[in-house]
Amino acid sequence: MHRALLHVSRRAGAVRNLASTVEGDAFRLNEYSSKYLGHRKAAFTEKLEIINADDTPAIPIYRVTNAVGDVIDKSQDPNFDEPTAIKMYKTMTQLNIMDRILYDSQRQGRISFYMTSFGEEGNHVGSAAALESHDLIYGQYREAGVLLWRGYSMENFMNQCYGNADDLGKGRQMPMHFGAKERNFVTISSPLTTQLPQAVGSAYAFKQQKDNQRIVVVYFGDGAASEGDAHAAFNFAATLKCPIIFFCRNNGYAISTPTSEQYGGDGIAGKGPAYGLHTIRVDGNDLLAVYNATKEARRVALTNRPVLIEAMTYRLGHHSTSDDSTAYRSAEEVETWGDKDHPITRFNKYITERGWWNEEKEKDWQKEVKKRVLTEFSAAEKRKKAHYHDLFDDVYDELPLRLRRQRDELDAHIKEYKEHYPMDGLKETHNH
Repeated sequence: MHRALLHVSRRAGAVRNLASTVEGDAFRLNEYSSKYLGHRKAAFTEKLEIINADDTPAIPIYRVTNAVGDVIDKSQDPNFDEPTAIKMYKTMTQLNIMDRILYDSQRQGRISFYMTSFGEEGNHVGSAAALESHDLIYGQYREAGVLLWRGYSMENFMNQCYGNADDLGKGRQMPMHFGAKERNFVTISSPLTTQLPQAVGSAYAFKQQKDNQRIVVVYFGDGAASEGDAHAAFNFAATLKCPIIFFCRNNGYAISTPTSEQYGGDGIAGKGPAYGLHTIRVDGNDLLAVYNATKEARRVALTNRPVLIEAMTYRLGHHSTSDDSTAYRSAEEVETWGDKDHPITRFNKYITERGWWNEEKEKDWQKEVKKRVLTEFSAAEKRKKAHYHDLFDDVYDELPLRLRRQRDELDAHIKEYKEHYPMDGLKETHNH
């Protein structure tokens, strides 16, 4: 009984101490806010109200041009010079042509897999152009245009998709899993969303090294944002204050799952403020808007404040060559987006109105690129495959005994059943 009374007395004293901080209807929350609410301002209210997500204003979509490519507010025009604008346009169209040829080649059985970027070219080029070449990129699998902008050669693209002996990854990866150390582009991996926490780790390393001129940019889709890795990455980036940009390509579908079934809140951007990320939603089909948003986001990220960009776009192609999107969306839907709101068409108007482009240049450029792609495509197809001994290399500085034994067992197996393992198409090895 005595202990119970003592406990009540202490509680009463605590209440009196708490009440002593009240001055009229105002409540001093400075220390409370700082300690418990992450340094955010807070206030009490006597009005019982559960926040209705449906009534909460949506984050607006930043744009510079309208759906047909007219600049709406001249003050937002980044005013590219002619060489920069033409490089942007040529990169987008080159990506588009490469996608068409490689997609068809997969359908012909000449490569095993492919993913197009139809309709999303503005995301790639607009963001890549706003970054510095030394910024580190983590892609998902639809960022070929970022590599194109950074000078990744057509030869390397084709070698990777064919997985031949000249592929930088020695044929170990599926097509579309590019990587280039000299381009500061981390090799893509198949598991969804693993790149997000990895990217935050790299950004934190930059911060620890006091490398205040370099940031990390990590690309991902709206479906990837539903994975647990995304939430862990957002939280770590915000609490550790990392120099990173999260670039979400919200293209309407996570394979066959529409965004209406992906989330119930305000898209991906709506998650940003809750985690403490600086956030902007941008028209992903507007190259100018994507460029402006990414450039400003980079400036913010350099001050160790992570930024989330949600680029609203539309995936015109199938998710991949393993997908048939006609099973879950109509042809009319795709045609509507392709006709009136295409990033290449919108930017074409921008450069044409300035006298930098015309139909004749377009025709000559399309012909030149198609020839270039087909030339490299044919060359890659004729190159030999990597030797199977390459499977055992590049992990250890010196090959461990157990791997040497496995390699020897594989040699013996192939020798015994050599009629099933033609070696003519393999490059010779010199490591055994």
